[in-house]
Parts: sequence; structure tokens; C-alpha cells
Amino acid sequence: MTAATRTSGATVRAQAEEALTSSGRGLARLGLLVLGILPVTVMPFVAALMAGGAVASVLDPYSMGELFAVVAAGVGGAAVAALFVRRVARRTRDQLSRWYGMRLPVSYTPRPALERDERGHWWTGYSYHRSHGMARIAQLLHWGLRDRATRAEVLWLAVGPIVVLGLAVPVAALLFLGLGCTFAFNDPVLVDGYGAGSDRMLSMLLNGLLGLGLMAAGVAVAPLAVRAYAEIACRVLRQGDRASHAQLTKRVAELTETRADAVGNQAAELRRIERDLHDGAQARLVAIGMTLGTIEHLMDTDPTAARELLSEARQSSARALQELRDLVRGIHPPVLAERGLGDAVRALALDSALPTEVCVSLPDRPPAPVEAAAYFSICELLANAAKHSGAEQVWVDILYRAGTLRITVTDDGVGVADPTRGTGLRGIERRLGTFDGVLAIDSTSGGPTTITLELPCELSSPRTSTSSVKV
Repeated sequence: MTAATRTSGATVRAQAEEALTSSGRGLARLGLLVLGILPVTVMPFVAALMAGGAVASVLDPYSMGELFAVVAAGVGGAAVAALFVRRVARRTRDQLSRWYGMRLPVSYTPRPALERDERGHWWTGYSYHRSHGMARIAQLLHWGLRDRATRAEVLWLAVGPIVVLGLAVPVAALLFLGLGCTFAFNDPVLVDGYGAGSDRMLSMLLNGLLGLGLMAAGVAVAPLAVRAYAEIACRVLRQGDRASHAQLTKRVAELTETRADAVGNQAAELRRIERDLHDGAQARLVAIGMTLGTIEHLMDTDPTAARELLSEARQSSARALQELRDLVRGIHPPVLAERGLGDAVRALALDSALPTEVCVSLPDRPPAPVEAAAYFSICELLANAAKHSGAEQVWVDILYRAGTLRITVTDDGVGVADPTRGTGLRGIERRLGTFDGVLAIDSTSGGPTTITLELPCELSSPRTSTSSVKV
């Protein structure tokens, strides 16, 4: 025997041993997967039966008892299943890491803390509730539905058992069929009808070979089934950590649109400033210059006329200065730059045509661009309320919760605020879109009208300033 032949034989033996080891390992892993799904599937089902049965027994005399029993069964089963969401996902990630080196890092969106405002309501980060318990439940449900990683884990909790059963049943079928062919069909009692001697031995041999072949196929398919399970789990659980192509495309389209709006608004604002300067202060300054030239010629010949022109020039300069101040206030109000959004809105409420109550709860100042966008949006809303709503009172609430500046403007007018009727609300929506902000309108016929602005932002420091003023 040559060295090459010995090397080839050793290689074949090593490959055979590796194949047998891999098949045995795959069969053992598949068994672990089947055992792991039992509590996930059985316990929620048992909880649903118990909850539905308990409610049905209590409400049996009532006409709606069956409906309440079904609802209770669904709630009970879902509540118990929710206990397995994180546990099942964590176990699956650990299995994929140990078996195949697949690492699936997970990042959950931070759940905002419950905060109580000065009115005694609990803010969940998404909505207000009077009860602390209801606020916790609402926050948990809302956060779970919005968090991508949690949604992916809930999906895997529902899909995982189906995947395991779908992959394990064919393997189990091959193994049990193989056992049946090998042992049951080789029973002398069962094969007695085939005759004796060589016919019976041939039948037993063929059945044995067929059974061993089926079992070998089941053992060989097991690693492939476990690998398919790992690929499916990887695809599902990775949904929480990456945006889909459609989501990225939509996000790019949104950013393109908001950038175009921001550039267009900036260009329109520059044209407005240029026009106001040209038609207002610049024209007055040119007139003052011409008046001063006339005065220079009249100083020696007609002092009385020169003094009159000086008085006119002084008045024109005062008007030009006032126009410049108004223009600067329109670009960025000094009170907004010096005192912040709360005081700027209070000053705005003093000049409003309607009685306006302002409530401000800001730990500190938002970034200057966000402040400006919020301020001019409130200006537009107060002007709309005075011109179109027929209201007698306006309320402005400015709050900062869970990384979002939330502004609510409410009036007791006739309602039916419609963005399609004019450019004001659409302009506000475009202004907020530059900062990924949203505009929500709740305005029914007969009123009241509630318009909510939300701007995601970070504040500069943890100082607290909460106050309310009625104007």
C-alpha cells in the first residue's frame, strides 16, 4: 500500500467521522429546538382556556357571555405569551451564536419614564392619562408596537414554533418510517405470508435496508433543517436592527422634500427681506439723503425752510428705524433670542386679538432653529384663530417630554380647520418637516379646534422652568 493510498483512506475516514458527528449534532440540536417550543406553545394555550373558561362560567347567564369569554381567552393567552417574547429571542440569539457564530446584536429604543405634569396627569411619552396604572399599560403597549426590535421578537415568537415544527416533522417522519421498516416489517409474524426460507430472508433484508436508508436520510437531513432554522431566525430577528429598502427609500424621499422646502422657504424669506428693505427703510434713507442735500443749500438763503426740512428728516429717520426694528423682529424677535420660547409666546399673547392663556413647561431652551420654527408656527396659529375661528379664548400649552417639544394650541371657535383651504397650515407643516416635526389637527364642526405640533429636539441643560400665565 502506497503512502498516497494511506493518505486517501485517512481523509475518507476523517470525512466520514465529521459527517457522522455533524449529523448527530444536528439531530440533537433539532431535538433541543422541539423541546424548547413546548412551553411557548402549551402555556399560552392553557392560559387562554383557563381565562375563557373562568369568564364563561361567571357570565354564562348573560347574552354576551360567550363574546367576553373569547376576549378574555385572547387577552389571557397573549399576556402569558408576552412573558416569553424576550426569553425566546434571547435563547435563539444564544443558540445561533454558539452553533454557527451568528451574532445578532440587539438595540431597543429607550422606554421613556412616566412623568407627572402640574395638572396631575401622567405623560407616557405618547399620551396623557389620569391613572398611573393605565399610563404604564398604555406606555408599554405603545412602546412595544413602535420599537423595531420588539416587533421582530414578537414576530419570531409567533413564527418560531411553526418553523421548528415544519422542519422537525419531515425528519421525525423519516426516522419513524425507518424504524418501522427495520423492526416492525421484519417481525416473523408479519412476514410469514411471504413464505419461508430465502423469500422471507430476502424480504427482511430489503425491509432492513430500506429502514436503515430512511433513518440515515433523516439523520443526514437534520443538520440541514437546523441550518434552515438558523437562517430564518437570522432574517426575522435582524428586522429590528435595520431599516428595509422601502423604509430607506421613503426616508430619502422625505429628506429630499423637506430640504427642498427649507431651501425654498429660505429663498422666499431672503426675497421678502430684500423687498422690505428696498421699499421701506432704503427708500426712506434715500429720501433723507436728498432732504439733507436740500437743507445744505438752504442753510444760508432760507434758514426757516431748512429747519422745517430738518424736522421732516428727523421724523423720516425715526420711521426708517422703526421699520428696521420691525423687519428684524420678523426675522428673529429679540425677546425670543434673549428670553426664550416661553417668554416670547407670552409677549405674543399680549398682542393677540383674543384672550390667550399660555402654559409653559420647559426644562430649558431648545435649539435656536427649533425655537424659531415653533414661535412662528404659533404666530400663524394665533393669527388664524383671530381671523377665521370666531373663538373667544385660546389656550397655548408648551411642554417638553421624552425628547419632543410638544405644542398644543386650542380655541373654542367654530372648528373645521382645513389645511387645503389656505397656505397657512400647509406652511406650518413644511416648516416643521424641516426638523422631522409633525402637525396634527383635531377640528370638528362646531369646535373646538386643537392643533398639536411635535418637534423632536434636545435641550441644553437640566434647569427647570414651569409656569402658567393668562393674558
